[in-house]
Amino acid sequence: HEAEVNRLVYDTALQLGGTLSAEHGIGQLKRDELARRKSAVAMGMMHAIKQALDPCNLMNPERVLSTTSPKLAASD
Repeated sequence: HEAEVNRLVYDTALQLGGTLSAEHGIGQLKRDELARRKSAVAMGMMHAIKQALDPCNLMNPERVLSTTSPKLAASD
């Protein structure tokens, strides 16, 4: 039930003008929610920045930006 509760909390926070993350950032726990909430363009931009700064994907590979995400694959 954790995923259901998390989604309800995220939905409510966003409806009230809040965000998905705070001082700890997105991280692995909110990674899927980020992909659901951001457009393919936004996810593609994040992926492009990651690629530009870390072309060998050495810094925390697959931690936040998944290279297998459907939204990323569509925007590449």
